[in-house]
Amino acid sequence: MSIATKTGDNGTTGLMFGRRVSKTHPRVEAYGTLDELNSALGMVRAFCEVPEIETRILQIQKQLIPIMGELAVASGDKVRYREKGREVIGPEWVEELTAQIVDLEKNHKITYSGWATPGGSKGSACLDVARTTCRRGERAIVSLMESGAHVNPNILRYVNRLSDLCWLWARWTETLFGAVKEDAVESV
Repeated sequence: MSIATKTGDNGTTGLMFGRRVSKTHPRVEAYGTLDELNSALGMVRAFCEVPEIETRILQIQKQLIPIMGELAVASGDKVRYREKGREVIGPEWVEELTAQIVDLEKNHKITYSGWATPGGSKGSACLDVARTTCRRGERAIVSLMESGAHVNPNILRYVNRLSDLCWLWARWTETLFGAVKEDAVESV
């Protein structure tokens, strides 16, 4: 079977269990944006200078797969999705991210100077791209919810927390490597 199925040539795409919707449907926008986030996190792993962030990012990427799967199911197929034994995100995933944020804020020295000018290092720049993609994902999830679709509330909480964590990781990375370049930007 070829990757070029041609089924999307008419502007539709398939959800899980075969339902077809427009490629501009809020559901497609939501899981599609999280797919972009997953790719942005791959860039973080490729360029990050901090091994413990790299390791954690891979775990998060693996968690995004079932989150995207859950978003790719039409409301009418949610029962079927669960009956198939698919993984559903719970509050413990959100709490795990929250704990990492608390740890960073309490136990790691972080300089916030220059935070509004991304690019202090390759890793922090990639983290800021991931963070902004994450924020766009949040907006897409809210749009999906506002369209009347039921969305597991833990998904929105997870993505919100992940964007906060990416922001903190970017600042910590800049602090570790003394890479804050605000002074250079201000002198231009």
